[in-house]
Amino acid sequence: MQTTDTPTETTDIFNWANLTDGIKDQLQIDLFLYTKGYTVYATNYTQELKQQLKVLFLYEMISEVQTGAATGLTVREFEAAEAEDNVLEYTTLDKAEHVQEVIEQIAYGEEGLEVFSEGDHEFKKVKGIIARFRHAGREPFYITKLLPQAQVLKGATAWIFNEGSFRPFAADAGLRITPDNQVLIIGNDIFVFDEVKFVRLFGYDAKKFALAEEKIKAIEEHFKLSFPEGASLDTLVRDSKPLVNKLQKIDPQLVTQQQLMDHNDEIGMDLMQDDATGAIILMDTKDVQKFVNLLNDDYVTSEMTGIKYEVKNKKELRLDSTDSAA
Repeated sequence: MQTTDTPTETTDIFNWANLTDGIKDQLQIDLFLYTKGYTVYATNYTQELKQQLKVLFLYEMISEVQTGAATGLTVREFEAAEAEDNVLEYTTLDKAEHVQEVIEQIAYGEEGLEVFSEGDHEFKKVKGIIARFRHAGREPFYITKLLPQAQVLKGATAWIFNEGSFRPFAADAGLRITPDNQVLIIGNDIFVFDEVKFVRLFGYDAKKFALAEEKIKAIEEHFKLSFPEGASLDTLVRDSKPLVNKLQKIDPQLVTQQQLMDHNDEIGMDLMQDDATGAIILMDTKDVQKFVNLLNDDYVTSEMTGIKYEVKNKKELRLDSTDSAA
């Protein structure tokens, strides 16, 4: 697996599909589960499932790429491309840290992985399932799918219908694996067949963050900010999806630093300023949350009751001419 900082050539996905099609019957398959916290577990499966695994995970993916080669399928960077027909998006492990975290646990720590069991673990914490395909002399590749809880059948609450009648579902749990194509990892490259499921699987929404980065740059140009050593507005925002989402809506030019800090004092927030430089001190994500909320005008005081509120959703009140006249 390539994880170095030096540039590497992107995998030729069309060549990969043709080569893999030729050896698909000789591939070894290992199956893993990973949780919402990206802890990976090894699993066991019976040989009766091997052919079904290839059908559910691999065959349709090969077919989609080969068909795309004949119909002009375009491969574009995930961070730059929009989800559209006949476009396959890709990114790399060094950009999508949670993907890298999962793959490295398998590639470098497989011997230490716990084997998943419903008795010791819980399927409700499982987020995804990943199949590793291996062949002698070739680099392994990985195909992963989202595993929503709706696809998990628990033995205590499920029935089976067999030979004309309902019967108890005797297993610990059952899984329904959808045959759709979602995410393929080859070496350092991640190919995204389903953008929505990729984002849900790994929390990597680079397009939203690209917009947030523009707002971060504008905020840093407009406000004087101070951070602990090694921290920045970028690093404190990156792992907070609500902050990334909120930054999409903010116009940092609407208020000055003095107006923001005056409002901070009025509302009773505890953001501080450096006495020497006048910079707003942001020590952690909580401080950044308060700063962004102030910037987004999320704190208001009721003129009627004097109660202070944090407003979760706002809709600008636009009075028509009749209301204004009244």
